[in-house]
Amino acid sequence: MAESTIWWLLAGGAVALELATGTFYLLMLAVGLVAAAIAAHLGLDLTGQMLVAAVVGGGAVVLWHWKRSKEPKPVHAQANTDVQMDIGETVHVAQWNADATANVKYRGSQWSVVLADNDGTPEPGLFKVRELHGNRLVVAKL
Repeated sequence: MAESTIWWLLAGGAVALELATGTFYLLMLAVGLVAAAIAAHLGLDLTGQMLVAAVVGGGAVVLWHWKRSKEPKPVHAQANTDVQMDIGETVHVAQWNADATANVKYRGSQWSVVLADNDGTPEPGLFKVRELHGNRLVVAKL
């Protein structure tokens, strides 16, 4: 069996494993294996093929990791508008309790409300829902 065929089979195996696990890093390593197969087609010796696979695959992994580190961190689920439909909605707080909580009628039922950290003193008025903690709405003054 030709060396290039082995590289192609390894690349196909890496892609199949990536599809089973869902990690993009295996796809980057598969790119390195494809580069090694092309190097084998061009007549490079086995050491050169391995070097090409390591440099291209490893470089692709490093570049992908660097790119991902530059992206903003995802918002946790309690404050993510894709997960919680209540984020950004407005509630009216008529009266705050002594422990800085309140009860409001929202979406047809009673909800416990707590003021977001460092958002001043609790005063009655309109508030925007920032996140949910269990069955409590964390709100901020509009």
